[in-house]
Amino acid sequence: MGQQHRHTGRAACAATAAAAGLMALVTGCSGGGAAASDDPAAADPVGAVRKAAESPERAGSSRARTAMEMASGGTRVTVTGRGGYDFRRRVGRFDVVLPEDPAGTRGKRRPPVTELMAGGDLYMKNRGAGVPADKWVRVEPASLADGNLVTGGATDPLVAAELLRGAREATFVERARVAGVDVVHYRGVIDLARAARSASKAHGPALRSALAKGFSKGRVPFDAYLDEQGRLRKVRHQFKVANAAVASTTSLYAFGARVEVTLPADKDIFAGKIAER
Repeated sequence: MGQQHRHTGRAACAATAAAAGLMALVTGCSGGGAAASDDPAAADPVGAVRKAAESPERAGSSRARTAMEMASGGTRVTVTGRGGYDFRRRVGRFDVVLPEDPAGTRGKRRPPVTELMAGGDLYMKNRGAGVPADKWVRVEPASLADGNLVTGGATDPLVAAELLRGAREATFVERARVAGVDVVHYRGVIDLARAARSASKAHGPALRSALAKGFSKGRVPFDAYLDEQGRLRKVRHQFKVANAAVASTTSLYAFGARVEVTLPADKDIFAGKIAER
C-alpha cells in the first residue's frame, strides 16, 4: 500500500473518495489539457471495470501483495500479506503479517500466518488461539458473516477481482502510475448482490452468504487501477464491518509467475472449534 499516484494536474477543486471508507483517497481535479471526458478511458468506465474482473484468469497467475487497514474508534491496525495466486487453478499461498498485538502497540511480533486459498476454502497455519503450531485450520467462507472478505486478514485476490463484476457505477478518475506501470484509475461502487450472482461457482456461495447477513449493507466502494492491456493491477475495496471500517487493497504483478500450492493432509488439519475473529 501507500503507492504514490501522480496527479494529472492541480486545480482548485478536489473530490473525496466514494462513501464511508477508511483513509479515503483525495484526488486533485484535472487542470489544463484535455477534459477527462475526452479521454477514451472515460467512455465506458463500468464496462472497463467489469471486464477487468476477468483479466487475472486470462493472465493465468501472478504475484500479489495485500494490505488490510482496520479502524474502530481510535484504534487502527494494518495487516499485510505477500504471495502468489494461480487464477486458473484457483489456488494461492500467502504469508500474512499481523500487528504486534490487537491494539497495534509494541511487543513481540507474531510469526506470519500462512494462508492457502483453494477453490473458495481457506487454510491457515500459525493461526494461534490454541491451535498447535504444526496444525492447519480450515475455514469455510460461507460460514462467516463476511464470506471471508476480511476475516482472514487478506482478501482472496480472485474474489477481489470477481467483486468488480458487480460494479454498479464507476467514473474515470485519472491516468496514473502504480509500481512503475501506467494505469487508468477508476472509482465506483459495487452492488454485492450483482457480484454474488456473477461470481464463480467456487466463490458465489460465500458472497451470497455475506449478502444475506447484511455485510457492508450490500454496497462496496472501490478504486481500481487497470494497465494498458486492461489487466487489473490494483484494487482497493472499502467495507463496513460492525462498528469498524476496513480498507482491503490487492496489488497484482509478475503475471505468469509460477505458483506452487500444496494443500495440507487431513491429519494435519486441526479438528477443534475455532472462534471467528
